Amino acid sequence: MSITLQLATPASLEEVTETVATWQQDGGAVQLHAGDLGWHWRFGAEELAGAVRVWRRHGQILAVGLLDGSRLIRMAVAPSADRDDTLAADLVADVSDPGRRGLLPADTEVVEARSGTAFRSLLRSSGWVDDAPWTPLCRDLTERVDAPRLRVEVVEGCNVEARVAVQRAAFSNSTFTLERWRAMAAAPPYRRARCLVGYDEHREPVAAATVWSAGQGRPGLLEPVGVHRDHRGHGYGTAISVAAAAALREMGASSATVCTPSSNVRAVATYVSAGFHRFPDVNDLRRPS
Repeated sequence: MSITLQLATPASLEEVTETVATWQQDGGAVQLHAGDLGWHWRFGAEELAGAVRVWRRHGQILAVGLLDGSRLIRMAVAPSADRDDTLAADLVADVSDPGRRGLLPADTEVVEARSGTAFRSLLRSSGWVDDAPWTPLCRDLTERVDAPRLRVEVVEGCNVEARVAVQRAAFSNSTFTLERWRAMAAAPPYRRARCLVGYDEHREPVAAATVWSAGQGRPGLLEPVGVHRDHRGHGYGTAISVAAAAALREMGASSATVCTPSSNVRAVATYVSAGFHRFPDVNDLRRPS
């Protein structure tokens, strides 16, 4: 029953991504999604593989972690292992002592653990404390989504530059480029994804989003969503979020999900105005000093 911790390889990434996709469930936690891995793929398969950790038992993947920098690891746990005490003990031992198996950075100190009841419970009982709160939001897609008050186009070869321009203008530290979009779009997860760009009445690109399906009948993800810094305050964030939900419904998703820092009250309000239901905040957990 031993559980192994492995570094992902470029060859294993598609298996890992598909496995994480099958773990997405309506009514469950907004945990690490196949779309999070797909978005990170913009840096290339080698870099993504270097950031992914996989816990297996008898070859079966039970948990996946994505290193977001060296301090934070974002986790997904198989629903079948939600109350697996043995897995939880190994996960807590690994993140509490990153040098234990030599596959986690020594300064890993924050865990995004929104799933895995046993894992999260054991972290808390082991002295891990609340870190920054996040707000999960979800829009049910069983009903038709009204068209947004914005002209929205799916990104293809002719309008990639607009997608990149909005991303860079929406996020001050963005390093997004045409080459990174192409790397992301060529990766396996993008087979179930779309990039959207919204234009104002002057044909200026003002907002953008990427949506990721996890497969028919499963929750999809908005990652990322942004409004050009020169065009804020006109409702474009709400409009592109509605367009994103509509795209996911068209792709067969059961719901549209997103999670944003609770401190970003403007983003939370934007998603709520786009028909997303706000769920109780959930905290990352910090390793005790």
